[in-house]
Amino acid sequence: MSERTYQLTAVAVYFAVMVAIGVYASRRNRSHEDYLLAGRRLRPWTAALSAGASDMSGWLMMGLPGAIFLAGLVEAWIAIGLTIGAYLNWRLVAPRLRAYTEVSGDAITIPSFLENRFRDTSHALRLTSGLVILVFFTFYISAGMVAGGVFFQASFGSSYLTGMLLVAAVTLAYTLVGGFLGASLTDVVQGLMMMTALLVVPALAVAELGGPAATLEALRDGLPDGLALVPAGAAAGATALAVVSALAWGLGYFGQPHIIVRFMAMQAPSSARSARRIGMTWMVLSLLGAVACGLVGAAYVHSTGIDLADPETVVLHLSQVLMHPLVSGLVLAAVLAAIMSTISSQLVVCSSALVEDLYRAVSRTPPAPRRLLLLGRAGVLVIALIAALLAVTPNGSILGLVGFAWAGFGASFGPVVLLSLFWRRLTTAGSLAALAGGSVTVIVWSLLDTGLYELLPGFVVATLLAVVVSRRTHRPDAQVDQEFATAAALSRSPGARNVPGPTQAG
Repeated sequence: MSERTYQLTAVAVYFAVMVAIGVYASRRNRSHEDYLLAGRRLRPWTAALSAGASDMSGWLMMGLPGAIFLAGLVEAWIAIGLTIGAYLNWRLVAPRLRAYTEVSGDAITIPSFLENRFRDTSHALRLTSGLVILVFFTFYISAGMVAGGVFFQASFGSSYLTGMLLVAAVTLAYTLVGGFLGASLTDVVQGLMMMTALLVVPALAVAELGGPAATLEALRDGLPDGLALVPAGAAAGATALAVVSALAWGLGYFGQPHIIVRFMAMQAPSSARSARRIGMTWMVLSLLGAVACGLVGAAYVHSTGIDLADPETVVLHLSQVLMHPLVSGLVLAAVLAAIMSTISSQLVVCSSALVEDLYRAVSRTPPAPRRLLLLGRAGVLVIALIAALLAVTPNGSILGLVGFAWAGFGASFGPVVLLSLFWRRLTTAGSLAALAGGSVTVIVWSLLDTGLYELLPGFVVATLLAVVVSRRTHRPDAQVDQEFATAAALSRSPGARNVPGPTQAG
């Protein structure tokens, strides 16, 4: 067998396993809540690895190693910021959100939780937040499909369109039938594949170079400032503003719907502690592996004199020269896993926004449970088709949106989620002001080219608007206050497993 045949075989096996997992999950989806939230049955392992895999995307396997390869550890500040943000997200948001979403009307989406939390009978908050999610994530999914097409084009020489459609079709297949549970279970496999590849590849490269000492020497020759977080002379990208901007990425975690929905799907608020430990262990090991791939890759390329045209392919290149073709094919599959895990998670969130937050909000009669399940699957199909159509002809506007989508969600939803969980006086008007103010600030700031990541000013503006407007519009509500206290107590109880419904809470 040729090297290309081995690699294609590995990728084909990976695709088959993903579809099989989706079919398995479909047999456990008996209701609309099962399809969109796995019936709140996710175990800590599944919730933790699913949140991590759906979070990192191709940036972990290609973007971060490539940046480290070019500039060294100075590019690791964003990884530090994300690690801090992820830890705080698991520590603060996960247990409280799991408890509060069930106490407050058994909400299965973020927009429906916000509507229940504030008793918003106008549906304005639910509709607005649902539309924001739907629009941003449709383009985000499209960008992921573009990445899949480019990956196949670069790795196997196929046409861009063939690769894009293949990634879209396989991801759609297991998400369409498996729903949230299918996406979460495939995330577990994909997350483990990503972490293993990022740890094994640099270890093999170090051994090939003759050990740690020889690797460090080659690194110092090829990348003199590679081990400095802040190189002498404050090189470009290492200024205080750049460091602050990189650390600010961590703020985005509080408002990412495809990540925090995993918290809502856990078995109980008490699951958050175990999930946090598992998730943070996976994240730290994966990020360290990605950084090591960039540094060791720089040493390997310098030592061997290889011409690496695209630094973001350093992990792929090392795997191909150091591993058997079948094994290197699994590394290629791990890169695909990083791309597809995010697409599948976002498809489910878009489906929930379309059906749960838009359709049900305007429907005059409660639809039958089976009809909701069918509509949920139809929503996945419709969003995937629209995203694929946008991805047929990739352009800068689609790919550019991914750059500030994290900031957009983090600045608009982040303050609203945090304040709704920890400040009982937040109101519907304050939340709407934060959603609008955060989004607009991110868009405007991104056009100013100030050098400061737009998430930080957007987050600050949204928080200020939420507090100021809420103070002027807050009216005491005994039921809201009781639910707030109940959710807080349950989130702090290590043994809490059964959350009382809204009638018991209020």
